[in-house]
Amino acid sequence: MKISKLLVGSLLMYASAVVAQSSYPTIGKIVRNDPQLDELVAPDAKIEVLASGFTWSEGPVWSKQGSYLLFSDVPQNTVFKWSTKEGLSTFLKPSGFTGAGTYGDEPGSNGLIIDRQGRLVSAEHGDRRISAMPLTDAGKRTLADNFQGKRFNSPNDVVQHSSGTYYFTDPPYGMPKKQNDPTREIDWFGVYRIGKDGVVSLLTKEMTRPNGLAFSPDEKILYVAQSDPERAIIIAFPVNADGSLAQGKVLFDATSMVKQGLPGLPDGLKVDAKGNLWCTGPGGVLIITPAGKLLGRIETGEATANCNWGDDGSTLYITADMYLCRIRTKAKGAGW
Repeated sequence: MKISKLLVGSLLMYASAVVAQSSYPTIGKIVRNDPQLDELVAPDAKIEVLASGFTWSEGPVWSKQGSYLLFSDVPQNTVFKWSTKEGLSTFLKPSGFTGAGTYGDEPGSNGLIIDRQGRLVSAEHGDRRISAMPLTDAGKRTLADNFQGKRFNSPNDVVQHSSGTYYFTDPPYGMPKKQNDPTREIDWFGVYRIGKDGVVSLLTKEMTRPNGLAFSPDEKILYVAQSDPERAIIIAFPVNADGSLAQGKVLFDATSMVKQGLPGLPDGLKVDAKGNLWCTGPGGVLIITPAGKLLGRIETGEATANCNWGDDGSTLYITADMYLCRIRTKAKGAGW
């Protein structure tokens, strides 16, 4: 089943690379749990497939300056580039593992952001670090690759605070043998902060599988998704004045949705200008109010990894297994 999907998808990916399209195939549907969702997603909104044939697409980020999207294919150790004018192309390979030989089944970059200096910041599985790279004409530098001398597991996602500091998660998903990998040097799966001085601080080690993360529009809350099928939750952490985190509370529990057999787990998440969360999870992209009410979901039909705003801030780009998708919304991403 998976092989046939990839063969069909590879043709779509090739077509997208050769010529940009004016119309795209669609998948999935919008599932409404509350009429309030109509204020955020039009009833006739479509999930467009822009490209396909990927092994596991992740980490979409929009370049406002260049008007293009970058995203990871973690197993392929590649960052791809997509734009309306040029379609699909390879932007960076290798993207997350630069060593000799092979490194497990997910060696590449995962979460990506473009920071306040205009650099591509990557959470790298294989090289087990957070890196930064100018988008043109320069190589990478390491922002952090260890905590107190011990190498990270496999940094998964990253965000930047307006102060210039970075926050990231470090689960085991990118390690060759995951949580049982013999090269693990840290006993927990943490959430960390990189200060402006480069010092790495552990913010919490209580989460079993921390994954995607995002700030509320006022940056008073850090939301962190947990990709644990036994406790598939989103936690809201108050952010202290010094950048540390206060005791978090569960904003939304998707465990029952996992048990129902909906594909996916809480993973990448973004926030719109009104503070609503757009979190990939069981059944696609879950749209949740700041109070924790599920308004509905964008159902792709596949395990959905991540999402991000692009174009004018109202287009949501979605990475879902083999697909790169987008949907036009009535919302606007925070910071746009």
